[in-house]
Amino acid sequence: MPLVFSPPPDSLPSPQAHKRVKVASQDEIRGPRRPSKIFSPFRTIGLVSPTSVPFTSLPLGKTTFQITTCVGRSLHTYDLRRGLNLVFITRPQTPESITATKAWQEKVLAAWGGSEPTSARGIWVYSRGKKVGELECPHGFTENVRQIVIFGTWIVGCCSTRIEVWKSNTFEHYTSLVAPYSGPNGMSRRLTGGICNMPTYLNKIVAGREDGTIEIWNLSSNKLIYTILPAASSYGAVTAMQPTPALSLLAVAYENGPLIIHDIRHDKEVISFRSFTQGAPISSISFRTDGLGGGEDGRRSGVMATSSHGSGDITFWDLNSGGRRRGVLPGAHNAPVSSTNGGLGGINKVEFLPGQAILMSSGLDNALKSWIFDETSLSPIPRILHLRAGHAGPVSALQFLPPESEGTEANGKWLLSGSEDRAFWGWSLRRDGQSTELSQGNIPAKAKKRGLFGHGTGNGGPESLKAPKITCIASSLNRDGGIGALPGAQAIWNKSSNSKSSNRATAADSNMTGWESIVTGHQGDKFARTWFWGRKRAGRWVFPTSDGTDVTSVTVSPCGTFALIGSAGGSIDMFNLQSGIHRQRFPARLTQLQAKQLRLQQLQIEDELEEENEPNDPKKYKKGQGKHTSAITGLVVDNLNHTVISCGLDGKLKFWDFATGLLAYQIDFAATARTILGIRYHRPSDLIAINCNDGSVAVVDLQTQRIVRGLSTPSTTITDFCFSNDGRWIVAACVDSVIRVWDLPTGHLIDASRMRSKCTAIAFSNTGEYFATAREDNVGIDLWTNRTLFTQVPTRPIEDGELAELDAPTTSGDGGESVVAATLEEPADGAAAETAAPLIEQLSEEMITLSLVPKARWQTLLHLDLIRERNKPKEAPKAPEKAPFFLPSLQSQPKLITDSGADNQPAPEQSRVLKFNRSAAHSPFTSLLHIAHETEDYADFIAHLKTLPPSAADLEVRSLDPATPCTELIGFVAALTQRLRAHADFELVQAWMAVFLRVHGEVVVRDAALAAAVGEWREEHERETRRLRGLVGYCSGVVEFLRGM
Repeated sequence: MPLVFSPPPDSLPSPQAHKRVKVASQDEIRGPRRPSKIFSPFRTIGLVSPTSVPFTSLPLGKTTFQITTCVGRSLHTYDLRRGLNLVFITRPQTPESITATKAWQEKVLAAWGGSEPTSARGIWVYSRGKKVGELECPHGFTENVRQIVIFGTWIVGCCSTRIEVWKSNTFEHYTSLVAPYSGPNGMSRRLTGGICNMPTYLNKIVAGREDGTIEIWNLSSNKLIYTILPAASSYGAVTAMQPTPALSLLAVAYENGPLIIHDIRHDKEVISFRSFTQGAPISSISFRTDGLGGGEDGRRSGVMATSSHGSGDITFWDLNSGGRRRGVLPGAHNAPVSSTNGGLGGINKVEFLPGQAILMSSGLDNALKSWIFDETSLSPIPRILHLRAGHAGPVSALQFLPPESEGTEANGKWLLSGSEDRAFWGWSLRRDGQSTELSQGNIPAKAKKRGLFGHGTGNGGPESLKAPKITCIASSLNRDGGIGALPGAQAIWNKSSNSKSSNRATAADSNMTGWESIVTGHQGDKFARTWFWGRKRAGRWVFPTSDGTDVTSVTVSPCGTFALIGSAGGSIDMFNLQSGIHRQRFPARLTQLQAKQLRLQQLQIEDELEEENEPNDPKKYKKGQGKHTSAITGLVVDNLNHTVISCGLDGKLKFWDFATGLLAYQIDFAATARTILGIRYHRPSDLIAINCNDGSVAVVDLQTQRIVRGLSTPSTTITDFCFSNDGRWIVAACVDSVIRVWDLPTGHLIDASRMRSKCTAIAFSNTGEYFATAREDNVGIDLWTNRTLFTQVPTRPIEDGELAELDAPTTSGDGGESVVAATLEEPADGAAAETAAPLIEQLSEEMITLSLVPKARWQTLLHLDLIRERNKPKEAPKAPEKAPFFLPSLQSQPKLITDSGADNQPAPEQSRVLKFNRSAAHSPFTSLLHIAHETEDYADFIAHLKTLPPSAADLEVRSLDPATPCTELIGFVAALTQRLRAHADFELVQAWMAVFLRVHGEVVVRDAALAAAVGEWREEHERETRRLRGLVGYCSGVVEFLRGM
């Protein structure tokens, strides 16, 4: 075991003291943070390679390779043979962001550090996802390690201006290499080209500088051996270096110069390529080593691949016959969005796997791809083999996919998301490998046809062919056909009014297989687009707005047949998803004659309406009346397809008749100078929540069309909000980065948690297990667990100033809380007093009360015979197979005699003749029953019976003595009758009596005294049943009366 040297404890901060610099500001680092009462961090999904740190590969024998990528402060390791399946996630997280990685001997080294010179830094060693050591930190370690190279007995780290060297066997720091001073402030000595090791050059390292020079250092002697000067001073800085398979040859790329193959032994240029592209210097070089791909016939070695941070293309070069450009793989990754922001595109590394016709590439678009060269055609351009990716931009919309039906296995499994990168993803919360991007057609083929590939395309590149950024999502799986929906190739996103005959043909086909189940609205687009969820691809239709303005809101009817589109101009249109035909407009369309008549009527009665009608008085609206005057911000269809609810920036909440398109009722929030920004619907409770521009939330009952609750936030705006799965809470993400939770029954604010950055979208799963958030500075999606599902959570009202501080979850789940941990967690001080209710079995003697016994216990008692029959073994047990001759069986082992005499005599209770007096041994059940029957106090007996498991209770009931005068049976029935009179344990009494009559029914028939006791129980039971029915009817009548007021 190698000796691991660690820095002094005071020089290595704890992970809690230093957070990610990208997110945390100095005023936010305040030591320990109080967690949220309701939400606990679980993990982050959607991160593959979102940083500029290159991936690292490691061959595992001759069968597979492991590829490790950086996702901030953790590493993901993927297995290539399993299709880039995620196999390891490192934990614990590094205290700061990871800056460099290197795979070596089944280990992965990760260098980490902050952006300030005084920030903590280090290099940790992981094995199979677990930290196993760390390298000794040198004195004055003020620069982050940007590259790690391991060869021989050396671990070499490249910083901005210096090179650090460690011994690989002990992890001990050996030396620091610093170049001589040159230029103002030493800036011309920066290591822009990194470092590399030349094969067969013992203890030698090659470093590329900002001034274009290449240095050769001897690690053992700590000396600079030789400096290679550039052919021209205009070449600029060295941007990439890579040794070729041929000895002593080094490939060097310059910022403003050519790509050259240099012989470092003779300091001579061998081959030069004109590869310069303004703004996109080469940043990564790799050589193919399987002996194919080069030459005219493609059967020679000598193929080189290059890539750039400023472009999404990969260029292939043939080094034979003086060298030439072999081909270009256009659009391998997304190109940078603009010259000022390359965070959404570009390639950070390409690498040929040793001895394989496979090329790995990772980009700043959060994607890791493998490419394979076909041996049959010997094409110079590879095809895609595997892909792991995520969003390349911050997420803009989130929605948990609704289940196909109640209780389905996929309930709460899928999460839909749209992003600024124009991609639409479906994320699996159970298996990362099932997550996929929904296809928008063959984008590369379309881009190639239109000539959109190449550097500098920016917003006009291949990504511009995708649909614009998604702003709203609506879905219903009731008519989704799964993978078999409309099989075969079909055109995507046709205008629904193009051909009615083709619409009828596709509608007939989809009637058998299902149709689209998702509709999305896009930024700056006047069309809503449909998607097949089962086929994970774009649908057949685009639905235009009737007024030609942009789509601002969409919804799908619960039956999955109709899609409703709201526009920025205030129009609402309904389309049929099966045929793509326009079906209705809200308000309904008028003919010219009807429009003239309506104008005349409005002019005649305008003054009367202003004098007589109050703002919220119900009135009858005519056809064509009630259109929104501003943008539609929300649409909802009720459970029965009877009512359409819409809201807009004009401050109106309108209720429309689904079939006729007539306005039935409206609530005017503009009277209080408020506009409505969004609407959410909780189907099980028929409650609607609307978000106003003043930060308030109003809850409306759909049945009564009245406001039942008003919630407010202090001087802030809500960016997104949602109901909890049970409709008890409303969760809102605000502009001030605070997530607030209100309890609807009380109207109190029960939780408020501040995050590191503003949330742009939130969603609550249908099962209540997960809460998902998206942040403006992160391309991943954070998942939180709902702690109320597995532990007691105090829900006392809090003041808005009582904020909890939340750290975002990690990809590894490090720092999160599991179900077991939360269950065993000690409650906070005062939490038990806040939430604990007195354990009383009955609030009042006049109320019929159920027991506190778990439901499964008494239900199992009723069906115990069925359970035993089902669990009966299907065949007799088989005798164990004989052990091998050299292993003695247990039966043949001799008894160990420790004490002669006593052990040879059988114990009295183990003798053949067992003398047992049944009358002398009573169980606690029978003893308590006799005492209760004599004293007529059955409390202790019932309490004991409640504690028995189903099998024991069944056995005790069967063991009651049926002999005349049936004392035990009469006493048992009397106990149940007394419990009915006390109005307690109503369901338990029914279960116990059902078992009693099934076992002792014959005795009841022939014994008059027992039959009288059962008759008395029956009379009491009928009396309670009539009383209960009367109470339920009275309550129903009161509720209906109040609802109709």
